[in-house]
Amino acid sequence: MRMIQCTEERHAAAILEILNHAIVHSTALYDYRPRPASTMKDWFEAKRRNVFPVLGIEDEQGKLMGFASYGAFRAWPAYKYSVEHSIYVHHECRGMGLGRRLLASLIEEAGARDVHTMVGGIDAANEASIALHQHLGFQPAGMIKEAGYKFGRWLDLVFYQKILSSPSHPTED
Repeated sequence: MRMIQCTEERHAAAILEILNHAIVHSTALYDYRPRPASTMKDWFEAKRRNVFPVLGIEDEQGKLMGFASYGAFRAWPAYKYSVEHSIYVHHECRGMGLGRRLLASLIEEAGARDVHTMVGGIDAANEASIALHQHLGFQPAGMIKEAGYKFGRWLDLVFYQKILSSPSHPTED
């Protein structure tokens, strides 16, 4: 297994497959329908435009086993040092410690890019994701009860955050 930087050309289809499986079979994404392939162009363009990383782990044959990325937390300028991240592991590769590797690498990448606060929005019933975040130093930051509705039930959304030591000299520019 190796950590890589994902590219649109090489990984868009695999990322879409992982996301769509999560949409159809879990509450990791509060979407109802699988996304079409056309959405990946805009997704990668937003990552490139904002210089947001897309990290992945491939197996020896080059299959994408999981990926992690982040994007803007909120659109206003004062939030420029905060990001909201996502981690997804292929359903056949869960339980192998990939989520931990991806999140640890994403934290490292965020610190190098002057991120100060990482935020994860997690379905409150996703005990594995909550445990992963707690293990890597994320703290509970609140819950929005009944934030989503999927699979015939209301879903509570919890937020976990990790404050990093970067940037060394924040500005209002």
